[in-house]
Amino acid sequence: MKMSKLPIIVAPMFLVSTPQMVIEAGKAGVIGSFPLLNARPVSKCAEWLHEVKSSVGNTSWAVNLISHKKSNKRYDDDVGLIKEYEPPIVITSLGNPSEVIDIVHSYGGLVYSDVATVKHAKKAAQGGVDGLVLVCSGAGGHGGTINPFAFIHTVKEFFSGKIILSGGISTGSDVAAAQLMGADYVYMGTRFIATEESNAQAEYKQMIIDSALEDIIYTNSFSGIHANYLIPSLHRQGIDPKTLKPKEEIDLSHVTDVKAWRDIWSAGQGVTAVKQRQTVKEIIQQLEKEYQKGMNRLL
Repeated sequence: MKMSKLPIIVAPMFLVSTPQMVIEAGKAGVIGSFPLLNARPVSKCAEWLHEVKSSVGNTSWAVNLISHKKSNKRYDDDVGLIKEYEPPIVITSLGNPSEVIDIVHSYGGLVYSDVATVKHAKKAAQGGVDGLVLVCSGAGGHGGTINPFAFIHTVKEFFSGKIILSGGISTGSDVAAAQLMGADYVYMGTRFIATEESNAQAEYKQMIIDSALEDIIYTNSFSGIHANYLIPSLHRQGIDPKTLKPKEEIDLSHVTDVKAWRDIWSAGQGVTAVKQRQTVKEIIQQLEKEYQKGMNRLL
């Protein structure tokens, strides 16, 4: 695989990521990704995979697979697509990645698993993944609660593979800081929601631009799994954040249910860094300049 210019993975975002985002990210020198479930039906997903592979070739790019079979009714079809199109990187979520590891390794690809706890990190590491996405406090979507310094230090005690840091990372200086902490890559999602290539609704993109740190709420009220959401999107649906109650049971149907995410919008704590609509290329060019300034400060 061709190495990326900056150590950035544009995170796979449900209902937001598109083939165009992946292609433009690859052309600009970073790793783009999309959730396989963003393309429906399966035939559409095959078209997306063909489009990306035809456009960026051996450049590093990734797909996200929900590996929790009970939740992902399309699991077998998605695994079949991975076998056929051989994405260089497969990022697994919410389940045992062992089956897909064997498949991806058979064609020379890599498997990364996103984890929010040390317990899950150890389990994935023991399963043979090539990298761990450490979902720390402040990450968009299913954010964790662990401090990134502590998480990286702990994981490096038992894992020697790639470390991808996630959580509130939005600037090039953040990328430089993550490397100094010991990360090989960063996961950056919220920064790209308002891009021209994004599939987010226009209102969602504008809300990202208008929002700040205090507009983010961390709650498990919608799925039983804690995630970060935009408070203005709750208000827009007539929901008072003060009335939210914890959900006692975990309901993973939201990971495949379009309706569950259509109007309740997610964002990470790095939302403050998004000031305007830009293309993926423009953001990466800006990140490169910020990254160099950040690295220069370390010299």
